[in-house]
Amino acid sequence: MSLAAYCVICCRRMGTSAPPLKSHTYWREINTFSTVDVEDHECPVWLLLRKSRSDDRAARLQAVQEMSEAHHWHDYQYRIIAQACDLRTLTGLARSQESDLRFFLHPPPLPSLKEDSSIEEELRQLLASLPQTELDACIQYFTSLALSESSQSLAAQKGGLWCFGGNGLPYAESFGEVPSATVEMFCLEALVKHSEIPTHCDKIEANGGLQLLQRLYQLHKDCPNVQRNIMRILGNMALNEHLHSTIVRSGWVSILAEAIKSEHIMEASHAARTLANLDRETVQEKYQDGVYVLHPQYRSSQPIKADVLFIHGLMGAAFKTWRQQDSERDLTEPVSEDETKYTTCWPKSWLARDCPALRIISVEYDTSLSDWRTRCPMERKSIAFRSNELLRKLRAAGVGDRPMIWVSHSMGGLLVKKMLLEASKKPEMKTVINNTRGVIFYSVPHHGSHLAEYSVNIRYLLFPSLEVKELSKDCPALKTLQDDFLEFAKDKHFQVLSFVETLPTYIGSMIKLHVVPLESADLGIGDLIPVDVNHLNICKPKTKDAFLYQRTLQFIRDALAEDLEN
Repeated sequence: MSLAAYCVICCRRMGTSAPPLKSHTYWREINTFSTVDVEDHECPVWLLLRKSRSDDRAARLQAVQEMSEAHHWHDYQYRIIAQACDLRTLTGLARSQESDLRFFLHPPPLPSLKEDSSIEEELRQLLASLPQTELDACIQYFTSLALSESSQSLAAQKGGLWCFGGNGLPYAESFGEVPSATVEMFCLEALVKHSEIPTHCDKIEANGGLQLLQRLYQLHKDCPNVQRNIMRILGNMALNEHLHSTIVRSGWVSILAEAIKSEHIMEASHAARTLANLDRETVQEKYQDGVYVLHPQYRSSQPIKADVLFIHGLMGAAFKTWRQQDSERDLTEPVSEDETKYTTCWPKSWLARDCPALRIISVEYDTSLSDWRTRCPMERKSIAFRSNELLRKLRAAGVGDRPMIWVSHSMGGLLVKKMLLEASKKPEMKTVINNTRGVIFYSVPHHGSHLAEYSVNIRYLLFPSLEVKELSKDCPALKTLQDDFLEFAKDKHFQVLSFVETLPTYIGSMIKLHVVPLESADLGIGDLIPVDVNHLNICKPKTKDAFLYQRTLQFIRDALAEDLEN
């Protein structure tokens, strides 16, 4: 009797029981299927496994979908799939929204730490094993800092002179609750930079980095900054397809499958990025560091017809910049990592529901108000440099292949303008221009900001960063950017919508400042709408019914109307 015919009979006998599989089997890959020793009620499971290895891609995708929709199986049946499926199927299950977590085995036991060693010391050794020559200044800076500084000397430096990540989180606040994570964070910052180099990813993997990062991830479950940087490293390593099998076999997919279901948007989005980079079955794009898909984060049968890109501004972040309006904050106060306090990212929760045919991307890059607070003292990134860097990353993510809308806040709008101008000069980027349907500017200082004028009077801005200097009203580069983009936008007939704040914003603890006045937010084309909020809240609607969101939604729908209907 053939396996298919045998399974037709088996399907009618699913109610019987069978002894569970051995629990100590880890990540075994089965290459052939046989009816030998297969119980009657197990046959449909094995049929799905066989289908998941079909040469027909459509059949493989259907098998994964059917597995993910199975919610009535016994525990041992999920374990059959977990122990016998191939790496492609396991990744597909992790990216399926309805998948039961019982499909994923616990990661294999981690190797013991060397005698008289610690995680801190093993991180140092991993870092020291990586190539130390021909590195850019920031990689050298973080590597040197991590390898040379001791816990005691780092503790003495808790003055808030560095910021970690795109949220502008000061060094002192980063580690106030987890003192033991100080040196680990410097090592992780260096590893994030190293993981952007493919050959260094190979070294990280070969020297046990996947297991060491997993140990650190489990140890610091209550430290989101540690977990965030570990996920950044893992996401960067997943850009290298020859490392996929090692990443999956090390047990990381089980961790990612749980993380992507998290209610915390940062945790879910970092996991979604890594899994998308692992899923070469349904994803052609590659999401580099700082590029996050807010929707769809799972595999979906919904056709994606257009992209909406969110670009934050000075001291902003990929997720928290776009949350619901909250209580008034100081501009120099970092965005909170407390997910219980700020739970909403309106592009993910509102826009995705109102326009499910959109792919929604948010980018993150590091900025600072002052050179005192910069992450890397060697780093001086101009708007021109950042725009080329972001444009390259977005193109790798397939931006330009579909119609799109750009949504920007503050300095992010200047980056959008520069990116479009740069793309217009490069033949390989012409699709970015041809597919741009419109741009939304939230309080973008097209003609400069008062922020730079006050920089010498405020302790936080005693040494204003390059980003702040470029916002000066008398900055020649800013005027050239405005003149060039205005002419370009008129020629391309871009649709433009601009909002501007009417209320001042706290700068430091003593000064209130109208960061972007009405005249500076006037691009010269499109609608300009004043809103009675401050600079921070101009991109944060109070509710879904608020004018800010509804007018934004209307613009996106109108600009993409023909594309969404096709």
